[in-house]
Amino acid sequence: MSSASNPAPGDKPGILVVMGVSGSGKSTVAACLAERLGWVFVDGDSFHSPEHVAKMRAGHPLDDDDRAPWLAAIGAWIDTRLQAREPGIVVCSALRRAYRDVLVRGRDAVRIVYLEGDRDLIDRRLALRRGHFMPAALLDTQFAILEPPGPEENAIAVGIEGPPEAIAATIAVRAGLEEGAQEPRNPA
Repeated sequence: MSSASNPAPGDKPGILVVMGVSGSGKSTVAACLAERLGWVFVDGDSFHSPEHVAKMRAGHPLDDDDRAPWLAAIGAWIDTRLQAREPGIVVCSALRRAYRDVLVRGRDAVRIVYLEGDRDLIDRRLALRRGHFMPAALLDTQFAILEPPGPEENAIAVGIEGPPEAIAATIAVRAGLEEGAQEPRNPA
């Protein structure tokens, strides 16, 4: 029998961390994926302190000292899910390798999902978004610190050009959570 943090070979991921820059569709795709799989979903933004939300709303990016308690809170949520052996999906920008290491290190049942898109597409999406604390003006800072996952991270990288439901289906197939399913094709 495997432990929650160290699954036996062949065990499916217990937690998916959906990452990417602001406006890449993390929350929308993660919600579709959670509904598809019947898993719990939490938006990592809910772990930000009011002070950090105000800082971002004012157009100031967070620094590593600001992010440390946020990442620790997300890690604690992950640990709670793993200890209960309950799968879940959490959204977290996790733009740097060091941030992803905080969420994944020592947790074999955690898998990163990277929503990958070009700056122009994401900029257009942000221009249409209303009511979010993260201003479009901070997109350049997000791309400046982005370190896409390397092969050793075993991340699932998915383009964001298609509809959220198709992206969620692709993730489910690539994560091995829907056996025998055909991976959907993105429309040209």
